[in-house]
Amino acid sequence: MNSKIKIIITFLCSLTLTLLFHKKALGINLFIAEIILLIFLIKSKQYKLQSFNTILVFFGVLITSIVSILIHSLLSYLINFLSLFILIGILIYPEVKLLLNSIRLSFYNLFNSQINFINTLLSSNTNGLKIRKLVKKTSIFIIPLFIIIIFIVLYRNSNPVFDELVTDFLNFISNYLALLFKNIDLTLFFTVLICLFISNIIIFKAINKKIIDSDINASFILKRTNIKKNRFFKFNDLKNEYKAGIFLLIVLNILILILNLIDINWVWFNFKWEGQFLKQFVHEGTYLLILSILISIGLVLFFFRENLNFYSKNRTLKYLSYVWIIQNGILTISVAIRNFYYINYFSLAYKRIGVLLFLILTLYGLYTVFNKVKNKKSNFYLFQYNFSALFILLIVSSIVNWDKVIANYNFKHANKSFLELNYLADFSDKTLPYLDKPLHELEEINKIQTEKFPYYKNYMTPKDYYAIIQNRKKKFIKNWEGISFLSWNYAEYMAYKKIKTSSLNE
Repeated sequence: MNSKIKIIITFLCSLTLTLLFHKKALGINLFIAEIILLIFLIKSKQYKLQSFNTILVFFGVLITSIVSILIHSLLSYLINFLSLFILIGILIYPEVKLLLNSIRLSFYNLFNSQINFINTLLSSNTNGLKIRKLVKKTSIFIIPLFIIIIFIVLYRNSNPVFDELVTDFLNFISNYLALLFKNIDLTLFFTVLICLFISNIIIFKAINKKIIDSDINASFILKRTNIKKNRFFKFNDLKNEYKAGIFLLIVLNILILILNLIDINWVWFNFKWEGQFLKQFVHEGTYLLILSILISIGLVLFFFRENLNFYSKNRTLKYLSYVWIIQNGILTISVAIRNFYYINYFSLAYKRIGVLLFLILTLYGLYTVFNKVKNKKSNFYLFQYNFSALFILLIVSSIVNWDKVIANYNFKHANKSFLELNYLADFSDKTLPYLDKPLHELEEINKIQTEKFPYYKNYMTPKDYYAIIQNRKKKFIKNWEGISFLSWNYAEYMAYKKIKTSSLNE
């Protein structure tokens, strides 16, 4: 594709995006833009579904694009943008092995593509005259203009009449500019700039050879190295490192065994809730246990990072590592049980769902570490498989309307679990039909909550919550009826229909 065609496509792309997004909320416009992009990339043979990574990212963009209309959540949009970002990296280097390298390529491309666009634009011809030459010819006036400004300042300070003339002239110019910009839509100007920026990222891709070379040279299988390292202390010699690993893992396995036995006894089978907050039990305890699991993974990776994998007498260290990984898996289950207790007594919340998703990823991560030790896999293998698992988990999690799930669950279990109205009152507009409860039902819930949780009286009252939701419903209906078709999304459309239907039935 030559430079002229690239420039034309870039400006057409920028114009299309501007028409779709100027003064419009995200909705069906994002889906239209991304479908056009995917069709263009497939038809122009810039994107080929030839590997696991290319297929995964392509369907990641497609699925999250559809989900963004259906669910219309911040999470779905964020995962969609992440998918697009990775897709750009794959466009730059389709044979990429590690998806993280696609992200690195996209970051490099983010601003270097703008430089490529400017250089190409300056090198292009306009009516037989190169823009670069035009810029050079006009640049000769910069120094004279600077000198003229210096003399105007000197003359203004030395002569009051001249100063008054200059002041009148500047006021005239400023008034004229104010009148001019009064009728100019600055939001349109900035929208065009942003859309041009995005178009350049896609059309004027910049290549980073170092990142590509690092990806080409990477391997899933560890290779034995014969590099001799001269150190003053010989702690890191293979045998010494092996002995240190044996000693450390024996002690750590004993410590984690004690911790797991305590958790199995106390958390798994004998936990009793007596109405108290579970902050220390869940929040602080969970974060510390998660941190310890991550450090545990790091320790195994440290000992099996190089030639210790090929040491002929490393069987004991391997078995100790297996036990250590399995025990960390048990610890992960303990964290999950803590979190389930928290949900059972204090309802659902985003952080509690996030912890569960993280624990699923942690168990998979422990499995990949086990496989790395057993089959002499490289860290490259861990990064690829764990990031792919994270990416898939994020795509799957974006499909769920979590606002609806949380609202329905929390109200359904209000007879036994803590219901925080302050928290629910701030949920998105698409959740309003599930947040809207009759005042008498809210009063009944309040009685149950006050009896079960003495501190409940410090939270939002049913009347305040009811007033907030009714006010939000009115604003939502007014805003929805005035939106553009391009800002349409299924989730808010269904919320609008349910609210209108319920209003007619009242």
